[in-house]
Amino acid sequence: MPDNSFSAKEKIWTGDFIAIFAVNIVMSMGQFMMNTLIPKYVNDLGGAATVVGMVTGIFAVTALGIRPVAGPAMDYFRKNRLLSFAIGSITLAFVCYGFSKTIPMLIAARLIHGIGIGLAAPLTLAITSNILPYSKMASGLGLFSLGGAVATAIGPTLGLELAGVIGYNKTFFICAGLMASCFALTFIIKSEVPARREGFKITLDQVVAPEVILPTLSIFFMVIGYSGINSFLAIFGEMNGVKDIGLFFTANALCMIFIRPFSGRIADRRGIDTTIIPGLVIFIGALLLISCSRTLPMFILSGVVTAVGFGISEPILQALNMQLVVKERRGAAGNTNFMGVDIGFLIGPTIAGLITSAVEKSTGSELQGIAVMYRVMTIPVVISIIIFAINRKKLLARVKELQNSQAGMEPAAADG
Repeated sequence: MPDNSFSAKEKIWTGDFIAIFAVNIVMSMGQFMMNTLIPKYVNDLGGAATVVGMVTGIFAVTALGIRPVAGPAMDYFRKNRLLSFAIGSITLAFVCYGFSKTIPMLIAARLIHGIGIGLAAPLTLAITSNILPYSKMASGLGLFSLGGAVATAIGPTLGLELAGVIGYNKTFFICAGLMASCFALTFIIKSEVPARREGFKITLDQVVAPEVILPTLSIFFMVIGYSGINSFLAIFGEMNGVKDIGLFFTANALCMIFIRPFSGRIADRRGIDTTIIPGLVIFIGALLLISCSRTLPMFILSGVVTAVGFGISEPILQALNMQLVVKERRGAAGNTNFMGVDIGFLIGPTIAGLITSAVEKSTGSELQGIAVMYRVMTIPVVISIIIFAINRKKLLARVKELQNSQAGMEPAAADG
């Protein structure tokens, strides 16, 4: 009997997990289609590399702006209804994309988009973390992130193909339809009613969790390195005469589908430090490989190596953030985690665009500018490794302390 009880407690694929997993797949599908199309659309509208980077990353302005409200709101309101509002905002943004004919209109849509993402990303992470058993956090979040991997396998290629056949604006409306279906899915997700001892208010400890600042800094620098891929890869492939550049994302995602559950199990059994640093080192190699890619096979190989590097390190660092706090603090931890992501995506594409433009001015080649940019983007990933390596022992000690505390509480919970 005890064994059966323990197995039930340790189960990942519950009904609630399946529901949030489905929402994540649909939401990610629309997101990855848009991430690939927006830079190309801005470029087609005549935007320079710096403008492409600015428009791509500007959604992070409102995503960051909503953070001071998002953390306290997750502690005060029901998370499932907040998620409905967040995805409704993203749906509205996609409709605005559909009507956009100029860069200023696109910027307005990106700012609305940022509000939705600023709420949806930490909400899905907090809801999923609360559903999962503590001892399988890395494995569960690795499986949860497969929704994004599946969407990456299909979304960018599908978006590029649709845009080529029916145009950007009609494709944006199709994305809006996907997000509307995702909005409907949010109403089947369950979440607890928070204990409200006083009225709604915003306090610093609800917005930021100091316990997760160091891993969040690692995520921030890693995302800066990654941001150039979303912003310029489709343009880079087109300049090299590669028509099916969407296959980069397909190869990337298919590899992630296999690597993320595997890396999560290793992290749960042997410790998170066995996966994060190797993953970041491989990601550096991926950026260098992208910079040298000129043919479709090389881009596909780059997609695979990117999946191994970024696909291992990113979800495990997020799992670490969730393990560094008690359950009641996961809203603030998720909020802090995505502040690092938002700031990285806010400044990363702009930095990438500035590097590209500077090299283009000196060499006369935008293609060379993008290639050099990918090499320079290895520097923030090196910084990410240094931050984690220096603080590794302190972070692992905190995780072990909380895990022992959680184990000590389980008998009492079972008796109750």
